[in-house]
Amino acid sequence: MSDFINSGWSVFIAVLTVVSLLFCLFLLLVAARRKVMSDDNTTGHVWDEDLVELNNPLPRWWMWLFVITVVFSAIYLTTYPGLGSHPGTLGWTSTGQLAAEKARAHAAAAPVYAAFAGKPAEELAKDPQAMGIGERLFANNCATCHGADARGSKGFPNLTDRDWLWGGTPERIAETITLGRQGVMPPMAAAVGSSQDVRNVAHYVLSLSNAPHDAIAAHAGKEKFSACAACHGPRGQGNTALGAPNLTDKVWLHGWGEAAITAMVNNGKTNVMPAHGQRLSPEQVNVLAAYVWNLSQPSNIAKAP
Repeated sequence: MSDFINSGWSVFIAVLTVVSLLFCLFLLLVAARRKVMSDDNTTGHVWDEDLVELNNPLPRWWMWLFVITVVFSAIYLTTYPGLGSHPGTLGWTSTGQLAAEKARAHAAAAPVYAAFAGKPAEELAKDPQAMGIGERLFANNCATCHGADARGSKGFPNLTDRDWLWGGTPERIAETITLGRQGVMPPMAAAVGSSQDVRNVAHYVLSLSNAPHDAIAAHAGKEKFSACAACHGPRGQGNTALGAPNLTDKVWLHGWGEAAITAMVNNGKTNVMPAHGQRLSPEQVNVLAAYVWNLSQPSNIAKAP
């Protein structure tokens, strides 16, 4: 792949582009010249007995349109990026345009969010306007993964309960929204032992939440669970600093049962929550974090459908 990002490719593309434009003009000049081929202004080609090909020059409107197209292309490639690595005389970039548009959007929204600046989540949660804005921010930025009702799905956390992988305080939620998260469960089969050991650990994990399990296998897997304790804790209660799930509740992000847990131990899993700090202003993050925090409060859970 390194060959395709070599600076030589930029020169090659630029030269090829310029040569192509010049060749287009050359073709136009050649085609525009009228050559007398016979006294009756025909090429001598006849089809279907009486269909004769005439030797007429290109229409002037077509020729000038062709010239304008080539000239426009040359001007465009000079002023905008497109001629290899040439940045263009205007210095335009899609990244710069996006940044300018975001800045304008944030400036336009600043007066709306000014009323919420510095207010804690507990106070914002009581403000219908703030929660209405938070709901729209959630629909536009979070609902794709967590669902319109914020209840998530397999692999995507439910935000309406009190189970938080990285902590459920407004500050931690705002940090998650801004910076994103990457949860990594490494394959642990080699550390646990044999396939039977993995099965035993799976049943021990099920026993931690009083889920149906094989008691004998769970007892045998308790000692092997020490390989998992570094992240999940010796009692399996998780670690919000690492995003390690609490295994003692009945919340299963990637599936429940022996097969699901065994697959997790054998194969591991990586989950990514993308960072939104570049998309949302700090004021928007503050309102959105308050909205998400409020979703998990008992009063909201009781009202949930």
